[in-house]
Amino acid sequence: MTPRASLALAAWLVVGAAGAATPTERDLSVGWQFRLSHTATPAGANPAGEPSAQLKRLRQCTSSCERLDEWQPATVPGAIQTDLLARKNIPDPFWRDNEASLQWIGLSDWDYQLSFDVDAATLRRGHVDLVFDGLDTFAEVSLNGKKLLSADNMFRRWRLPVKSTLHAGSNTLTVHLQSPIARVQPWLLTQPYALPGEFDSSFGDEPKGKQTSNYVRKANYQYGWDWGPRYVTLGIWRPVRLESWDDLRVADFHIAQTQVEADVAKLDAQLDVRADKAGAVTLKVEWTGPDGKTGSEQREVALKAGENHVGVPLSIDHPQRWWPVGYGEPNLYRFHASIESGGSTVAGADRETGLRKVELRRDKDQWGRGFAFVVNGVPVFAKGANLIPYDAFPSRVSSERLEAILRSAKDANMNMLRMWGGGTYQDDAFYAAADRLGVMIWQDFMFGGAVTPYDDAFRESTRIEAEEQVTRLRDHPSIVLWAGNNEVQTGWEEWPDRIDFQKFVNADEVKKVEDGMRTIFDKTLRKVVSDLSPQVPYWASSPSTDFDGPANVETDGDMHYWKVWSGSEPISHYLDITPRFQSEYGLQSFPVMATIKAFAQPEDMQPESKVMRAHQKFANGDGNQRLLLYIRQEYGEPKDFPSFVYLSQVMQAEGIELAAEHLRSARPRNMGTLYWQLNDVWPGASWASVDYFNRWKALQFHAKRFYAPVDVVPLRRDGKTDVFAVSDRTRDFDAVLRTRVYDMGGKLLRETRLPVHAKALSSTRALTVDDATLLKGADPRKTVVAFDLLENGKPAAHHLLYFGAARTLALPTPELTTSLHDGGHGLVLTVSAKRLARAVWVDTGDIDVRLSQNAFDLLPGESIDIEIDGATDTEALRRAITVRSLVDALKETTP
Repeated sequence: MTPRASLALAAWLVVGAAGAATPTERDLSVGWQFRLSHTATPAGANPAGEPSAQLKRLRQCTSSCERLDEWQPATVPGAIQTDLLARKNIPDPFWRDNEASLQWIGLSDWDYQLSFDVDAATLRRGHVDLVFDGLDTFAEVSLNGKKLLSADNMFRRWRLPVKSTLHAGSNTLTVHLQSPIARVQPWLLTQPYALPGEFDSSFGDEPKGKQTSNYVRKANYQYGWDWGPRYVTLGIWRPVRLESWDDLRVADFHIAQTQVEADVAKLDAQLDVRADKAGAVTLKVEWTGPDGKTGSEQREVALKAGENHVGVPLSIDHPQRWWPVGYGEPNLYRFHASIESGGSTVAGADRETGLRKVELRRDKDQWGRGFAFVVNGVPVFAKGANLIPYDAFPSRVSSERLEAILRSAKDANMNMLRMWGGGTYQDDAFYAAADRLGVMIWQDFMFGGAVTPYDDAFRESTRIEAEEQVTRLRDHPSIVLWAGNNEVQTGWEEWPDRIDFQKFVNADEVKKVEDGMRTIFDKTLRKVVSDLSPQVPYWASSPSTDFDGPANVETDGDMHYWKVWSGSEPISHYLDITPRFQSEYGLQSFPVMATIKAFAQPEDMQPESKVMRAHQKFANGDGNQRLLLYIRQEYGEPKDFPSFVYLSQVMQAEGIELAAEHLRSARPRNMGTLYWQLNDVWPGASWASVDYFNRWKALQFHAKRFYAPVDVVPLRRDGKTDVFAVSDRTRDFDAVLRTRVYDMGGKLLRETRLPVHAKALSSTRALTVDDATLLKGADPRKTVVAFDLLENGKPAAHHLLYFGAARTLALPTPELTTSLHDGGHGLVLTVSAKRLARAVWVDTGDIDVRLSQNAFDLLPGESIDIEIDGATDTEALRRAITVRSLVDALKETTP
């Protein structure tokens, strides 16, 4: 069994215990073949060349590639693009501007086929089911020439009884996949209108404003987004198996947490059992705590023929509860259920979960109505980012890669990630890793912003999808919120194309569309969560007020703030907005040069080159000009392309830091900051702080500091600075605020100390001071102030303050020096500065190592030790290391 197959098994089916009559399974993910379908012609047009012409060229290959209309080996789980790539039928989809020439793949129909043997023992079982954990997306499934299924939802699981269709010996399973664009576009073009969608295709395969993705339950991002490519995938994207069973099968095992308090956890171990006949069985549930303590309960249950929902109540005294990052241990309990009949175990199931109580607190106060997560009675300030899909082709994401991104989040002191609604529901491995790490997950249902159809069939497909996904994921303690969608409500209310649509379509039709959206997000999905996972709150849309008024307001609910970047407003305007919870905001940057070299050649290394524009999806490639706008506003003119790349990261990191620290300082008015975005779906320019190869950008290093449990936050506005001691600790502590004023050349001008009583779970204003008092006549262009929060004489937090944008400062040449040496537990790089060094960046070239610190400022005469993880060749690393600061990147420094 492949690792992904076993993960899917854990997601959908609980395996029977040992015994002759227990359910068994057989992995069917190996041995598949694929081909271009004989019955279809590619749809759409492609400015890079007609698809039919490219197909003709590929069909004429003799040595470099096979004929695409003949069977070739396939990988399942997978996608047609990854199968073509593995056979070298296509070039790397991420290399340079290959994206345009590969659009024909998603416009074509494809076939997959598997031959497999079945023995007589399998056919003697009472039931044999064929289970697809995911088909992408319009798929006709046939077995031995008999059509079994027409699938139409990428996010559903399909279980098909096949005992009567199988025969002993060789069997043939065929999946015909139809291009979703070819399937929907002819119908859509005959309709009186098209519902407003997200991003129009850049490749001419869909007319502007006629997007088919709204009408298809498929990952929206695969149609192209403003941070990723357009690769409309088709394939068997999750594992396939054959399940055989006789009298009964456990369909689900769930630990319902009816009450979780410090002194007791009252649980209900619930099983869904499919039984062929009525009869009495013994249901036993055993549990093991994180400390090894065990317990068990059992009861006699009378099963009826058909569907059974049975349970055993459990009580655990003084439970070791699950806590998010920074608040305690993410403790997990293991539960085992067994069904016994006639003295034998006939079925069993296992579940691992954490015991915790989560609440979305919505109290009214002087600022409006709050939005705060409360875990086990403790208000938690949410610190984190938005998570997008890991890859344009989700089937090639390993569990190790899933966990690596989660660890990057935890290592940067994040306690929450928002699983954005335009991608896919992740594999169980992702949520299991979040459980272990203590990272809370805000889980959107998969609606990315497009207006949804209102027909009953679409709504019913959505309901079934939601029931399957909530059932699959509800025992993961990391999931603390289910949200109906991303930006559907705020888009309908505010976006120009939606406003134009409402003017174009008659009032009755507008009402039908609006009521249809409200029915899905306020009723259908809310009821699914309430019925199946009532301990986890539901939120209708992000941003919203949960349909209690307009979306995206400052005084109620969560808010997405995009006037900075999308609206081109200055970064300082982050200080002008204080929502109750800021669940999206962001600034772009490029990844490091090593990542850029993975998709571009030396001649492409210009912001406006064809290739750089192809890997910049904001505003159809014009986003690089937006980057330059912000770089020039804050820093000046980059002297070359590597400097442009570096400055984009400096700008992103310092801008998001300003916003995040402002929000943290405003606690409890604000109770969460989730910047856009944590990760990348391919290598290119984006809002990510960790790039496609899990290399940290400057923002991720800054986040490690501005999301630290204790932070000192100086916010300067209108010639006055407020300094806050921000603490996520659950107890008060006493500290000293040390203020040091330096000349950038190295002279300490003044030092003061002030006692601070930092309150638990609070932001405490420690100091208010004007520029004149701080400077006392010193030149603001040549002066920096260091604020340190000292606890027991040692810095608990550190922050520098400047008197203006970097381009207005007289930054000196810092004369940086480095030393690489063995620190006793690994390599350590020491970086020292003779004079002030702004935005120091340590680059290790093509050698991938993890640095404990990067993207920092150094005071005059200051040094920093950086631990290096992952180095194998010390001398190669020494040669690869380069260090730069802000003054190295600018054409000139304006005094």
